[in-house]
Amino acid sequence: MISLKLRCHGCAALVDPGDPSVRNPFRCPNVDRAPNVDHVLVWDPASAGVGKWPRDSSLNPYIRYRELQHGYWLHRSLGATDADHVALVERIDSALIANGGVGFVATPFTELPDAAAALGVGEVWAKIETGNVGGSHKARHLMGIILHLEARRVSMHSALAIASCGNAAIAAATLAKAVRRPLQVFVPIWVKEPVRASLRALGAKLSESPRTPTDPPGDPCLHRFHEALKAGALPFCVQGSENGLTIDGGASMGHELADQFAMLGAVPDRLFVQTGGGALGSSVARGLRDALHLGVISTLPKMHFVQSVGCAPLERAWRRVAARALTSLGNVDALHSDPGTVAAALMEPSAREAVGEALSHAATHRGQYMWAWEDEPASIATGILDDETYDWLALLRAMFDTGGWPIVAEEKHFEYALRLACPNANTELCCNADYTGASSLAGAVVLAEAGILHPTEVIATLVTGVRRT
Repeated sequence: MISLKLRCHGCAALVDPGDPSVRNPFRCPNVDRAPNVDHVLVWDPASAGVGKWPRDSSLNPYIRYRELQHGYWLHRSLGATDADHVALVERIDSALIANGGVGFVATPFTELPDAAAALGVGEVWAKIETGNVGGSHKARHLMGIILHLEARRVSMHSALAIASCGNAAIAAATLAKAVRRPLQVFVPIWVKEPVRASLRALGAKLSESPRTPTDPPGDPCLHRFHEALKAGALPFCVQGSENGLTIDGGASMGHELADQFAMLGAVPDRLFVQTGGGALGSSVARGLRDALHLGVISTLPKMHFVQSVGCAPLERAWRRVAARALTSLGNVDALHSDPGTVAAALMEPSAREAVGEALSHAATHRGQYMWAWEDEPASIATGILDDETYDWLALLRAMFDTGGWPIVAEEKHFEYALRLACPNANTELCCNADYTGASSLAGAVVLAEAGILHPTEVIATLVTGVRRT
């Protein structure tokens, strides 16, 4: 029997989304009662009873990896057959294609030899998401939510809402149109006109969200989004803290990467992931962990999450959790060391208990570790400028488990990373990414500049968002 219950990783509350009396199974019910706890609902296939890796040959990840997805088992619990669920995915895919777009397929994992030469490493690989639904990875997250709504047959009149500055909004509008659901999008005043035009063409309702003196700290788009939820809208978003199923949908990227690592014959030494709200990194980490538990891969790469110097709340949180663990170990000298030394010290077996205690403390004292960036975020990589890293705790766990650490990149690093990711700008081989899309590679640039990367290393990156002009 597969368990459907979602568990809050902050307060351990359990939510059964198959219970018809549960209207909002997306967000922990204790959020308002315990506001300083980090509430995110998660589903772990291994703990739920999934015991094998799917071997379906479909190129659609929502068919191929369906037995690792919560929406599949929810649908089955409500009386659907396996064939019914496959038909549901195919129906959504057909609507996406009919609307002039593309359907879901496994995205390529491509070697970048010029980048390897420039960075002085053995190999650089990139998972290219720019050809995915909506031009980025964001639709993967939202597909997890759509499958839940369609399986439960939630009213077609229930409005969906999202706060986004670009790719997530376009992905949401693309999927909402495919399933004929109304969508309200809260965007910042500086959002690019091509994004606005795309959203209007897809039938989304746009609401600009300027910063006002009366707003509390944080993203004004998210404040307006919360107001819409209180008025009855459903969270169709890419923040795990607002909708835990967004992590389940995005995990397909980690599942694909695991199979692609297996085809390479080895797991890369490092994986760099661009980080704004953190759902991408959280999803990839979960997908790879699923593969580790089920024997597809034998180890995990060091995970590095990349932010901009103009907005780096994750690095601040990592430092604080690391400091708590090192202090409890009496390792005061390491407190002022470089991040690699700190990460190595906390990977020692003798540090496991201290790290676990520090993470548990962070989970129940969120305000001491994660809060909105004090200055208005700024960078050419606009898509990673979330005031907070909403899925921060999962990213910290991934880094402490693998020996990685967060990386803060400057504008010059993002500029160089885009040139490395798209060296053939005038050919069909170009991935056509923007600064945000190529920003994971900026993390590798930072480490290469610091002399940390080794000549034999194999690194993996994610190229996630298409350039919109």
